[in-house]
Amino acid sequence: MADVADGREYRREELAREAGITVRTLRFYRERGLLPPPRREGRIAWYDGHHLARLRTIAALLERGHTLNGIADLATAFESGRDVGEVLGLGEPGEEPPVTLTPEELADRFAGETTPENLATALELGYLATDGDRIVHISRRLLDVSSALVREGVPLSAVLDAGREVRAHADALAELFTDLVRKHAPETGEARLRPLARSVIDAELSMALDRRLRQAPDAAG
Repeated sequence: MADVADGREYRREELAREAGITVRTLRFYRERGLLPPPRREGRIAWYDGHHLARLRTIAALLERGHTLNGIADLATAFESGRDVGEVLGLGEPGEEPPVTLTPEELADRFAGETTPENLATALELGYLATDGDRIVHISRRLLDVSSALVREGVPLSAVLDAGREVRAHADALAELFTDLVRKHAPETGEARLRPLARSVIDAELSMALDRRLRQAPDAAG
């Protein structure tokens, strides 16, 4: 993220070299709408750290198997301020309040961990979206917990991998509970369903953690 913060600008050839791509590839990305327009100064096009960060994110997404068409959809979401999770079909964040940050504030939260690969994973999971030059995290609680785990020494890549697994389990729990209520108490509305589901899941998770923590010393010995 330092490239975004330092205000440096690049000519086309310099940007391509920094991003590890050819000028032809850079031109192709521009034609596909994957990059925002550069700043023009006469006949010279100037690119900045935001363009470089976007190119690195594109590279990371390509490595993860995304197509250029899919990445183009993400780029459209960037420019329009839409939630990336919506574009990826991950649904709405619901009652979770989003947090708006500058790139520098995000980097401060995860010192040394805001790599292109981690940013690409966060985009893929729908945790991050963009609003102009600012970044939107879909959940204050998830942001606070993930940054706290990183401060405790857990790599951000491991936090994101765990988040992917937690989401799968959370989706399964949500499906189980909503099916149960709809089958036996269809008159229960969403306003009542949410706190009931939270109470069940919080209680079960708390008891599961207690069981695991009691077992941990024995396992270590």
